[in-house]
Amino acid sequence: MACSVADSGFLFLASKKRSVHSTRIGQIASTGTYCLKWESLPQISSKQKGCLIYSRKENVIQAVAVPIAPSPLDSAEERKRLSEQYGFRKIGEPLPDNVTMRDITESLPKKVFEIDDGKALKSVLISVTSYTLGLFMIAKAPWYLLPLAWAWTGTAVTGFFVIGHDCAHKSFSKNKLLEDIVGTLAFLPLIYPYEPWRFKHDRHHAKTNMLHEDTAWQPVWKEEFDSVPALRKAIILGYGPIRPWMSVAHWWLCHFNLSKFRPNEIDRVKISLGCVFAFMAIGWPLIIWKTGIIGWIKFWLMPWLGYHFWMSTFTMVHHTAPHIPFKTSDEWNAAQAQLNGTVHCDYPSWIEVLCHDINVHIPHHISPRIPSYNLRAAHQSLQENWGKYLNEASWNWRLMKTILTVCHVYDKERNYVAFDEVVPEEAQPITFLKKVMPDYA
Repeated sequence: MACSVADSGFLFLASKKRSVHSTRIGQIASTGTYCLKWESLPQISSKQKGCLIYSRKENVIQAVAVPIAPSPLDSAEERKRLSEQYGFRKIGEPLPDNVTMRDITESLPKKVFEIDDGKALKSVLISVTSYTLGLFMIAKAPWYLLPLAWAWTGTAVTGFFVIGHDCAHKSFSKNKLLEDIVGTLAFLPLIYPYEPWRFKHDRHHAKTNMLHEDTAWQPVWKEEFDSVPALRKAIILGYGPIRPWMSVAHWWLCHFNLSKFRPNEIDRVKISLGCVFAFMAIGWPLIIWKTGIIGWIKFWLMPWLGYHFWMSTFTMVHHTAPHIPFKTSDEWNAAQAQLNGTVHCDYPSWIEVLCHDINVHIPHHISPRIPSYNLRAAHQSLQENWGKYLNEASWNWRLMKTILTVCHVYDKERNYVAFDEVVPEEAQPITFLKKVMPDYA
């Protein structure tokens, strides 16, 4: 006999048992056992097609009440507590299962999808001007101010990435050939092949926070972690102290290997790789010829590492938190992953300007066709219509500390288990971060 789930949040597990005649539902015993007397239930006629014939046997359904723990995100008080613990400004409540991506997309005003070539050109001018200024600062700054010059220049060149990012999503210009040309050129100073990145990134949007399929960072799998003891320390470092530069490994491993792409993608991938190698073959020798190896480090390598800091940081802040799950394809829900599983994070204004509002990331995952210069208007609309479901933060030490010291090994029930819990004897880099990183939001 099947049993339903009661409103009280208990699951009833039933088993048949002989008992005495009764015409009522038995009283609830102190043990949590519920007795439903069969004789009181309506009998089903044998004339009814497709129905089983039940006799008037004195069968008792014994149901044992097993409490089911509610999700911590169902409680406003618990969400507030977790947001403070993790360094968030707000953790959104769970999005209902019946909400679809179409529901969310159709709630956005039409104007946020409009491409404006004038605004696109303005973003190019901002990036070119700020990058040129950064190179000038590097050339003129005394050695003790070089870190500030590198920070500015690395952030400015990240703006080139965001422009190429818009081009890849076909949200930069009405001229699609121009988009591919600008996207390829914007990626060249980063030594990033435009088409390989575009193909991989499209899959990230289609499978955001889906286990196995998402092409952005995944949690560490315990089985794989246990199977490579010689690499454990490197993995711990990669997901801990050097995680803000782990996109360097992702860049190298995922974008230069032709075997990782579909046959119909190969020709475009080869063109992008040819452009990148040509830039390296011409640009790097010119820099070294004019400024020497030290100049190559000062003018190219350090800003490039600054770019990768933002590439890694933006990616992990947007999609990594102890309460944001990665789910298998059969459990995955697009609306929940894109609206409920993506994070909006505010940064200092100069970073947001140089990076063209890429931090306003939730609307970008609702529709990648929204140009970067319309992301703020789209986010305002999402706040008005879906605000209670949004995850929002301001960039702070506690947020970064949470990601670097907690979000490591995949666990279905807890989402993540930290390295210092899995292998405490090898997790010194994580315990070190917990001691030295500030804990204020």
